[in-house]
Amino acid sequence: MPAAADQSFIAAVTFSCGAIAAYSIAKWHENSRGAMREAKLRAEVELARREATLEASELRAEAEDEKRVATRLTAEAAAQTRVAEALHTESRREHDRLTQELQRLAGLNPDQARALTIETLRKEMTEEVRMLRHEMLDQSEQEVADEARRKLLSAMQRLTTQTTQDATSVLVYLPNEDMKGRIVGREGRNIRTFEQATGATLLIDDTPGQVLVSCFDPVRREIARIALERIVKDGRVTPTLIEETVRTAAEEVVKLARRLGRDAVRDLGLPPMHETVEELLGRLHFRLSANQNTLAHSIEVAQLCAMLAAEIGIDPIPAKRAGLLHDLGKAIEAEAGGSHALDGAALLRRLGEDPRVVNAVAAHHREVEAESLYAPLVMIADSASGSRPGARASTLESFVQRARGLEEIAQSFDGVREAFAFQAGRELRVIVDPGKVNDTAAAELARRIRLLVEEKLSYPGTVKIVLIREQRFAEEAR
Repeated sequence: MPAAADQSFIAAVTFSCGAIAAYSIAKWHENSRGAMREAKLRAEVELARREATLEASELRAEAEDEKRVATRLTAEAAAQTRVAEALHTESRREHDRLTQELQRLAGLNPDQARALTIETLRKEMTEEVRMLRHEMLDQSEQEVADEARRKLLSAMQRLTTQTTQDATSVLVYLPNEDMKGRIVGREGRNIRTFEQATGATLLIDDTPGQVLVSCFDPVRREIARIALERIVKDGRVTPTLIEETVRTAAEEVVKLARRLGRDAVRDLGLPPMHETVEELLGRLHFRLSANQNTLAHSIEVAQLCAMLAAEIGIDPIPAKRAGLLHDLGKAIEAEAGGSHALDGAALLRRLGEDPRVVNAVAAHHREVEAESLYAPLVMIADSASGSRPGARASTLESFVQRARGLEEIAQSFDGVREAFAFQAGRELRVIVDPGKVNDTAAAELARRIRLLVEEKLSYPGTVKIVLIREQRFAEEAR
């Protein structure tokens, strides 16, 4: 037993010693690996430090090289600057010497020389500047005029309207001469009743088979014509029948006016308007402007406005409305005594019309400022409609008065020799004295004549003013 115990003890001791030895060896290996890793890390750090040091050294060397190059370039630039300053100083010195020598030879001081140079340049360049300015202005104005003329002609060529004129007198034909006595009545009772009910005047003379109806109001004149034709057709003439017939005729004229206004709006492709506006438009059918039917004129202006608006690229609908309504004020009863343009614009404003249309109506006679392109369009279309051949008729007295007025306005200016009105007063030719009026003053004189014509005269369409300045020089060699 003791031997077995000793063997067990020896085995235990041997195992313990082996374990301790294995642990010691493992610990030694672990410490060895840690030392190797530390040594490797220190070596890597040292290598990185050396590489960084080397790179920094290279950068410092490059910076030193660049600094030396910059210093060299700066020195060269400074040297060139000094050379340039020296040359500039020498140039100024030479310029001053030459200037003094020139002044000595010319006998002038610096102020006199400067003034003489400026005056010489002004004389040499004045004529060139004037010619260049006129050339540029004339070219631009001619281009604008050509383009405007092309657009206007393009619109007018697409418009076809009648050029016949309505009669200014209203005649009612009678079946026999006895009807004249019935119309007059006992002691003039019937004719007085008729004239009081219609506001028109009956002119009964020796002309067989007709009676002339006269009235300044075209609507009243139309009512009187319808009423008188019905009385003549009926044959009975009494004050009661006259009053009843006049009332019936007035109602029919109102209905006719509304229908005519509604037809005009529909034919132009516009949406229905306020019934008051349509009735006033229809009343324009009974009005004449220089023998031109006002409603037909308004429709023509509306068509021209729409086509011109389409040519220049704006909405043609407001242009068409403005053209149709521009003379609406002529059908409004005179109350405040304002112009037809302002009265028509005020009515349209109360009825809620488009502000652009209202302004175009108010401004088409230049009584207010135009706020859009539609106002000038209405002015152009209105002038084109009234001035085209056959559209309107004027009396000999009005033509002579207009022509004389144009010539008197032109002759009122100093420097005008003669003035002549051509083409029914649509062109004024002015001949000036070339000794008193030069080319620059001629352009200004033409402008002043135009402004005075626009201010003092009233005329349809436009008046072209042509100023003629001619100077001839003749010599005879012997």
